[in-house]
Amino acid sequence: MRLAWRVADVRAAEKALMATLPAGTLMQRAAAGLARRCGLLLTGSGGVYGARVLLLVGSGDNGGDTLYAGARLAERGAQVRALLLNPDRVHLDGLAALRASGGFTVRDLPVQADLVLDGIVGIGASGGLRPEAASLVKALGGLRARDGGRPPVVAVDVPSGVTVDTGDVPGEAVTADVTVTFGYLKPAHVVGPAAPRAGQVDLVDIGLGPMLRSDPAVRVPDAEDIAEWWPTLGAESDKYSRGVVGVATGSATYPGAALLSTTGALAGPTGMVRYAGSAHAEVVRAHPSVVAAPRVGEAGRVQAWVCGSGLGTDEAARTELRSVLATSLPVLLDADALTLLVDGKHADDLRRDAPLVLTPHDGEFKRLAGEAPGADRMAAALRLAAWINAVVLLKGDRTIVATPAGQVWANPTGTSALATAGSGDVLAGLLGSLLAAGLAPERAAVAAAYLHGLAGRRAAADGPVTAPDVAAALPGAIRDTVGPVPAQ
Repeated sequence: MRLAWRVADVRAAEKALMATLPAGTLMQRAAAGLARRCGLLLTGSGGVYGARVLLLVGSGDNGGDTLYAGARLAERGAQVRALLLNPDRVHLDGLAALRASGGFTVRDLPVQADLVLDGIVGIGASGGLRPEAASLVKALGGLRARDGGRPPVVAVDVPSGVTVDTGDVPGEAVTADVTVTFGYLKPAHVVGPAAPRAGQVDLVDIGLGPMLRSDPAVRVPDAEDIAEWWPTLGAESDKYSRGVVGVATGSATYPGAALLSTTGALAGPTGMVRYAGSAHAEVVRAHPSVVAAPRVGEAGRVQAWVCGSGLGTDEAARTELRSVLATSLPVLLDADALTLLVDGKHADDLRRDAPLVLTPHDGEFKRLAGEAPGADRMAAALRLAAWINAVVLLKGDRTIVATPAGQVWANPTGTSALATAGSGDVLAGLLGSLLAAGLAPERAAVAAAYLHGLAGRRAAADGPVTAPDVAAALPGAIRDTVGPVPAQ
């Protein structure tokens, strides 16, 4: 699991550590790690000696890190040139070190470079780039390396132009091949449109670990987390002890939603899927193992409910939603069930002690919350989670999972290939299966998003993606992540 912290927490840790060290120690540690990573990149493309390295240098410590790293590369024989965006506020000691090592400054962007270091702004910046910097970033695409291709761009701490604490990109911003960050990951590395601009993120240890006292702003799961959480089978497991998930989705108008959500549920760890709805004949025809009934009240005993996908918004749908919410079981609400919540008629139904999970996309979120998620998707999801007392899975390329207790997770496996009709129905079914198997709602949401993203990537490898493709790819994604079902 990876953890990311907001700027204020990182700054506090840096201040505490700097008070115990000689002046400039942290900057030298950062510069050493940055230069080492740049050296590895150059070694793989012709070597450090003679390589043309361009430094884009802003003011403050970020510019100092960049200049000191440039000095180290110059000592190894690189031709290092620094373009100073604000010469009056340059880090003077860093500039002196660069010049003493044989580097020099330039006034304009050169035509050729084998490596670009983006040290325009660091984690202390706010708002978008100023016009001069924005124009410079736009012009980077015209640079050419010694092999005739585009030179790699290494961002120093974060790509310039992104909003560090939210992952928003309010204007022109650097798109890096590699981001070398110091001490801790920041939200912009893992959430929002900023995350893909960071490229490969390398974390340099500068000794901040013991100084951090706050909780992380966002957690990022990895495959080991999902495998650890996944329910295991024992010699005494049976279909009931594994969990039974109820699926109240679809309708005569939208039978496909019922089929996709039950397919997602069948891929999960539960031992049985019970379907309740008017598409019961189609579901059983496609999935003979599913036990089907026309209504929630006739479905039989389950350990969790999935409700909403293709359900409709008429009175019959309201009755089914109320029946699901009246239980003392974990419930996931998706699609039409979320639409039914908007008018407030189900406010009393939502006052329940059992876990509740909502899975809105941006449009559904806006209807529920009264405003779009906006630039800070983490904060928006947290507000909705606290207001409704539910785990909120806010769908997107970097899906966010937020809890009423204030925890945030960011899914690292998302892909735009999942932006296809019915994909969310598959996700809902899988998530419901994990709830019925006994996972805590936040873990069920995080695991479902992670595996759903992997399935989308697998499906995309074969061409254009449809929701049935995602559903078909789920078992393989689960097997690759958590391992095969053990043979007894």
